[in-house]
Amino acid sequence: MNKPDDLIESLVRDLKPVPAHALERRMAALVLPALGLSLLAMLVVLGLRVDMAEALRLPVFWIKSAYNALLAILAFFAIRRLSRPDGDAGGFFAGLGIVVAAMAIVAGVQLAVSPAETYRVLILGRSALHCPFLILGFALPVLYANLSLLRKSAPFDSRLAGFVAGLAAGAAGAWVYSWFCTENGMPFVLIWYSLGILLVGLIGAIAGPRLLRW
Repeated sequence: MNKPDDLIESLVRDLKPVPAHALERRMAALVLPALGLSLLAMLVVLGLRVDMAEALRLPVFWIKSAYNALLAILAFFAIRRLSRPDGDAGGFFAGLGIVVAAMAIVAGVQLAVSPAETYRVLILGRSALHCPFLILGFALPVLYANLSLLRKSAPFDSRLAGFVAGLAAGAAGAWVYSWFCTENGMPFVLIWYSLGILLVGLIGAIAGPRLLRW
């Protein structure tokens, strides 16, 4: 037992190979119920937007939904990479920049074709002050799920992993909130939705080094 090979053999004797796609299954088991809880909370506390039947026919509604959904999907793919000791964010930040830039173009076009007197509504709407905090509230179940997933993994950069976990949760919370929010201004979405998502990301970045040590 004093030989190095014998010691190594004793340490790995009871190890079992990790099943294929174990991380993906664990992510689905944690995140999907959390997202369902966020949706349920939104329906109970706020309900769907009052003009939902009309909103479903508006391109701006689907652009708003797609913006949040794309950010969430990109971030969840990045979480998958960052959960490994040798993982990195890959092209996440480049993809993030492309989605945000595309939304900025849409917001700019909407402002360009709208009368100047509508700018205040398009930018500030009626809910700018509480929109980011409602997004944060609906993101919390998903943030908890994401951090729980990473705690059971082995991310090398805990702060970056926490930040991306927060962005994923924030974008998911923003997507949930969008089913209640009646704001149709793309500048509003670009500024205030993005601020809410970033706020959750910063919370994840603060929590990461404290909760994801290994």
